Amino acid sequence: MKIILNNNPETVDVDQISITELLRRKNYSFKMLIVKINGKLVKKDEYEASFIKDGDDVMVLHLISGG
Repeated sequence: MKIILNNNPETVDVDQISITELLRRKNYSFKMLIVKINGKLVKKDEYEASFIKDGDDVMVLHLISGG
């Protein structure tokens, strides 16, 4: 399937994939992440049950605090 990940075209070798699996495959290990699918915020406790499908626009943002 083809998706947009952080404004870049990506090809994933499955028909759908959970957010948890995508983060694992792409080595996103930062603890404070924000994930949006097609502009809709997905809560962290929903990552395992939220699936990305062909054509979806996915944004993964790292939160960094500072002063």
